[in-house]
Amino acid sequence: MGHYIQVEENVKIHVEDIGSGQPMVFLHGWPLNNKAFEYQTSLLAKNGFRYIGVDMRGYGKSDKPWSGYDYDTMAKDLEAVVNELRLEQFVLAGFSMGGPIAIRYLTKFGQDNVAKLLLMGAAAPIFTQRDDFNVGMKPEEVDDIIAQIEKDRPAFLAEFADLFFEQKHSPQFLDWFQTLALEAGAHSTLNSAAALRDEDLRGELSSITVPTAIFHGKKDQICPYELGEILDKEIPNSVLVPFKDSGHGINADEPERFNDELLSFLKSSGV
Repeated sequence: MGHYIQVEENVKIHVEDIGSGQPMVFLHGWPLNNKAFEYQTSLLAKNGFRYIGVDMRGYGKSDKPWSGYDYDTMAKDLEAVVNELRLEQFVLAGFSMGGPIAIRYLTKFGQDNVAKLLLMGAAAPIFTQRDDFNVGMKPEEVDDIIAQIEKDRPAFLAEFADLFFEQKHSPQFLDWFQTLALEAGAHSTLNSAAALRDEDLRGELSSITVPTAIFHGKKDQICPYELGEILDKEIPNSVLVPFKDSGHGINADEPERFNDELLSFLKSSGV
């Protein structure tokens, strides 16, 4: 079932809602959409969980306004989805850019209604380096990405797929991956890249109290594995689950193990 949920005037967010049971809300990464989790959708429904896949503003089937690609606004969009669907004690899962947006949702709108948090290859607490933070891309490298997108977005996305995965995938799979990215608005992709470059969540991690699993590829070339180690150190009730044969796209590089670990986390009483 698909929903279109109004989050502000003239802006609607598309949400896939499949299965029944405890809800699990997925926030996709840059520059994809909820279809990136299609190998988890049926798995969850078959195991008694409700898949809630959000196309964030600017991506997939959601509206693509000019503004609102900062973490605060996208977390507020999520709050509107949660309220409209009346979700209770849901598991919140954020992949890549979706990770910091999930964190911002918890710290801005509260954790009482969230049962667990799953961070997957999360671009958190910061995506780019600072004078006092030497992990991740340099800000000027993101500026170069923005310039490449402005010049030839399809060509950049084809190269991006090579960085995204560690394992070899079929040409058809990589074409599909690129199609997901091209469904995003060009301006949405650019504005979100700027948010990834500039946002900083370092002061928010220690306040997270829900059980948290951190899935991260050891060979991630986009969000280095060190980011997962930092999250595990700073989030009090967390566990780091390394995927030694994965790059950034862990659910495609190690799909069987990813699904096993996902179900194990969902069915556990803690982390």
